[in-house]
This record gives sequence, C-alpha cells and structure tokens, in this order.
Amino acid sequence: MATILWLAVAVAGLAVAALFFWQSRPETTASAPQEPALQADFELTDHRGRTRTDEEFRGDWLLVFFGFTNCPDVCPMGLANIAQAMDELGGAADEVQPLFISVDPKRDTPESLAEYVFQFHPSIIGLTGTPEQVDETAETFAIYKERVEDPSAPDGYTMGHTSSILLFDPDGGLVRIFEYSATPEDIARDLRERVRT
Repeated sequence: MATILWLAVAVAGLAVAALFFWQSRPETTASAPQEPALQADFELTDHRGRTRTDEEFRGDWLLVFFGFTNCPDVCPMGLANIAQAMDELGGAADEVQPLFISVDPKRDTPESLAEYVFQFHPSIIGLTGTPEQVDETAETFAIYKERVEDPSAPDGYTMGHTSSILLFDPDGGLVRIFEYSATPEDIARDLRERVRT
C-alpha cells in the first residue's frame, strides 16, 4: 500500500512539473507575454476561522504546501523544511508567506490546524474549507489528492497527496516547484535571490 501511495505521489509531482515546464517554454515566434503555468486561486478558511483568498496575499512570495494533520511523515518533514527555510531567510522572511492547505477537510478543522501549524512556525497559515472548496483548490493548483482506506490509520483512512512545495511570485504566478528532496538551504537560497531582485 505504501509503495503504491508513494508511486502515485511521485507521478502527480512529475505531472505538475511537466505542466510547468511545458507552459513556460520560450515561444519560437513573437507573441504576447506568457502567462504563468499556474495561478494561485482559492477561497478557504484559515486556522483562526477567517475567510482568506489568494488576493489578500498579492505582494508576497507564497510557499504553498498541501497535506493533512494526521500525516505521519511527509507533512511534518515538509513543514519542518519550510520552517527552517523561513528562519534562514532572516529579514527577507517578511516578504514570504508559507501556506499549509489541508487535503482532508473532514478532519482538519480550523482548530486542529491552529494546533498543528503552531508546532512548526508562527508564520505558517493553515487553510481548510468545505470538501467542495478543497476539491476546487486542489484542481486549481493541479495537485494530486486521494483518500486511501487504511484500517491502521486514524478513522480508518489516510490521504495520498502531492508532496512538492509550490512557490508563487507576488503576482500569484507559479515560478518554482521544490521537490520533496529539497533542503531548507535550497529553499532559502532560491528565495533570497528572488526577494533581492
């Protein structure tokens, strides 16, 4: 079961990367400026119970990571990497907003998200919503998510999901996908260069 789950996550990550690469290729003929491969677009509820939209974060660099609070290893590691990268950015961290978007709205209430993201970094905003809102957000961001029955997991199921971290520019366009293997140093180095320009 674990092998199938990891294979599905890897395939989904490659699909997002391929979409980004294909849409960001240079054109061979003169044309209008290319639109980003993906545009941040969502309306969700944060871990304090406030409705938040992508428009509120225009002007910030967004580090977006999808997961769920019952995730045994992928999510804690991803969030720990984001937290360390934020610490390494120093003053430049003021221009970066990390978002943790739940793929498990049934269990991830604003209250449970508040308790969860607090364990990693005070700047991380947890987001959840109705199943319909979360499905729409996952589709907009082109990420994989799937409920997987697992009798050993809390409530008898777990969630397979994309493990990459997506970086969006201050206009909301996707500019980089950090694979799960990216280190905090990789993330901080890349962001430091972008924030500087």
